[in-house]
Amino acid sequence: MKLATFKGGVHPYDGKELSKTLPIQAVLPKGDLVYPMSQHIGAPSKPVVSVGDYVLMGQKIAEAGGFVSADICSSVSGTVKAIEPRMTVTGAVSEAIVVENDHAYQTVEGFGQPVDYTTMTKEEIRQRVKDAGVVGMGGAGFPNHVKITPKDDSKIEYVLVNGAECEPYLTSDYRIMLEEPEHIIGGLKVLLTLFENAKGVIGIEDNKPDCIRKLTELAQNEPRITVQPLKTKYPQGAERTLIYACTGRKINSSMLPSDVGCIVDNIDTVVAIYKAVCENTPLIRRIVTVTGNAVKTPQNFEVKTGTSYQELLEAAGGLTCEPEKIISGGPMMGNALFSLDVPVTKISSALLCMSKDEVAAMAPTACIRCGRCVEACPSNLIPQKMMECAERFDDEGFEKLGGMECYECGSCTYVCPAKRRLTQAFKQAKKSVMDKRRKAKA
Repeated sequence: MKLATFKGGVHPYDGKELSKTLPIQAVLPKGDLVYPMSQHIGAPSKPVVSVGDYVLMGQKIAEAGGFVSADICSSVSGTVKAIEPRMTVTGAVSEAIVVENDHAYQTVEGFGQPVDYTTMTKEEIRQRVKDAGVVGMGGAGFPNHVKITPKDDSKIEYVLVNGAECEPYLTSDYRIMLEEPEHIIGGLKVLLTLFENAKGVIGIEDNKPDCIRKLTELAQNEPRITVQPLKTKYPQGAERTLIYACTGRKINSSMLPSDVGCIVDNIDTVVAIYKAVCENTPLIRRIVTVTGNAVKTPQNFEVKTGTSYQELLEAAGGLTCEPEKIISGGPMMGNALFSLDVPVTKISSALLCMSKDEVAAMAPTACIRCGRCVEACPSNLIPQKMMECAERFDDEGFEKLGGMECYECGSCTYVCPAKRRLTQAFKQAKKSVMDKRRKAKA
C-alpha cells in the first residue's frame, strides 16, 4: 500500500527504542490525588463535591463549566481533603480537588460492567462519552462529546484515528496498539455508528509495521475500516497533516475537521470512548511514557489521573544522573518542568528526562537566510519573515504572513542552524494577536 504523507516536515532522532519493548505496567498511587479543574481546552470544570466528602472511584467530582468543557471523575476512592490552587505542568495555577486515597478503590455502582452499544441511540452514546469526561488525549484536550456532535452527522465522511505517534520518545500509543488493538477497533465501530456515511481510517507511521499488521488483521472483516500506512516524518500526527495525508483535504486555523467531512481522534481517545460506552468506565487513567537517557528503566505506565509525576518517575526506577532538562510530553511540543510536584492529567502523555540539551547549550545567532525553516514548515509558511515581525511586535504583519496558521510543531526551530527560538516567538505573537482580537470583540 502506498505511503501517505505531506509536504515539509523533519526527521528528528526519535528515541523510541528506549521504551517501546517493555509492556505497559500498571502503577497505583501512593499519596494524595490532585485533579486540576483545567485539564482540557475550554472553560474549567466546576467542583460538585465539598471538603470532607467521601468519593468513590469513577464518581463525578467536577462538572463541565461550559459548552466546551468536560466532567472530571475520581480515579480512587477516598476523602476530599482540599479544594485549592495547585500548580500544573504548564506552570499555571489551577483550582484543584485534592483526594486523600484510602487505597480501597471502591467503585460507583455499575463501574466496569459491559454494555451493548448497538442498543443505544446516538444521543445516549454521546451522553456516555460526556459523562465519562473523555477529551482528546493527543495533546489538545478538546472535549470529545463536542467533537463528535457536529452540525450535520450525514456530512461526516471520515473518522480518522491518529496512530502516527510522530513525537520523538513517545511510545504509549505504540504499546496500546500492540496490547489493546481490539479496543481500538471497538471504539472506532462505536464512532462509526454516529456517522452512517463515514468510513474509519487508522493512520499509522511505517516505523510501526507490527501495529499496521495487527490492526489490518483485526479490520479485515470490517468493511468500513481500513488501515493507512503513513510515511515516518514529523509532524505526521498533527491534525491538519493527518487529514491531508489520509484524505487529500486541507483545513486552516479558522476551520474545524468537520468542515471538510472529518472527525479526528487519537488512539488512546478511541480506547477511552470504547471503555466509556462499552465498559461503563470513565476517563480516569492515562498511559504515560517515562523515558529519556537520564531514566533508569524507561517504560510505559498505566497511571491514575491525579497521580504525582514524582511517583511516576519512581516507578521507572528514578534517575541515573542529574537531568539537563525534564519535559512533560515530547521534546518538540512538550512543556519543560521545574518541579515534579504536579499531577498527571487527562492530557499527560510522557515524562522525558534528558541528560543533555544540545539546542539549549547553543546561543542563538542571526538568521543566515538558508531557507531550511521554509522547507520544513508543514503549513507552507515563511518562518524567517514571521520571526522578523514577531521581533518587532508587528502583529499585523505577522497575521498577513499567515502566522496564525502556525500550529507550533517546532519543525522550524529544529532545523534552524542559527538555533533561533522561532516557535517560542510565534507562540507569543499568536497570543498577542488573540488578545487583541478578544479586546476588539469586547
